[in-house]
Amino acid sequence: MTQEKFVSETETLKKFFSVYCKDKHTDQQNYVKEITYQNEMIQIELNLCDECTELINYSFERLQGCPHEIKPRCRSCANPCYEKPQWKKLAKLMRYSGIQLGILKIKKFFRL
Repeated sequence: MTQEKFVSETETLKKFFSVYCKDKHTDQQNYVKEITYQNEMIQIELNLCDECTELINYSFERLQGCPHEIKPRCRSCANPCYEKPQWKKLAKLMRYSGIQLGILKIKKFFRL
């Protein structure tokens, strides 16, 4: 996958995790995650609890190791690289955050 696609995917993960963790957990901590992809260093600022930090780091590892040149959506991948327990946690998180982000988008639209 291209570096631009990788950065886009990491930003999507960051957005979804931020919404979920802010709504569901306490004790978030600010930190900067450094990820190397195609010999480039990418810095991502995160504000997450320990549980979400562990899962997002796992997700970043899987994203870095994605073997597809054109990355499919993970849920439609023929050979998923997530282990079942992490897959279930991430699916729950994505479902919740997707709904919340959709609601926020609608609210912003009607405020205009």
